[in-house]
This record gives sequence, structure tokens and C-alpha cells, in this order.
Amino acid sequence: MAGLLTHLATLPLAPVRGVAWVMERVVDAAEEEYYDPAPIERELAELERALLAGEIDEETFDRREDELLDRLEEIRAHVQGTGS
Repeated sequence: MAGLLTHLATLPLAPVRGVAWVMERVVDAAEEEYYDPAPIERELAELERALLAGEIDEETFDRREDELLDRLEEIRAHVQGTGS
């Protein structure tokens, strides 16, 4: 009986709990996407292709490569920190 009373008493909070659950899932999905190394690896490959094709100069390549490698390092640190 106490479980039923608790359930009835907290029933008005159900929409709030539902919204909180949805927000947690959105945050989880955003973090998963943000910490996915695949897009960064594709950008590195595209960057190298652009350099070899003469579309960008060495300075642009070096600067952008450093940015992408820093991002990969951040991703790896995050993955190691979460134990995944």
C-alpha cells in the first residue's frame, strides 16, 4: 500500500522525470558524437589528400594537422578517463 501511495504522490512529477531522462539521453548522444575519433581521422586523411593535390600549402597543412592531432589526443584522454 505504501508503494502505491508513494507512486500516486509522485505521479505529478512523472513529466519532469521523463524530460530529465530524455535530456540525459541527448547529452549522452552528444558526448558520444563529440568524442568519436572517426570524423577527426577522416579530416586528417582529407587534409593529407589536399596537401598532396596541391590544394593547400605546407603551412596550412601543419597548422590544421596540429589542431586535429590535439583533438584526437583530447578524445583519447577522455576515453582513457572513462575506462572505455
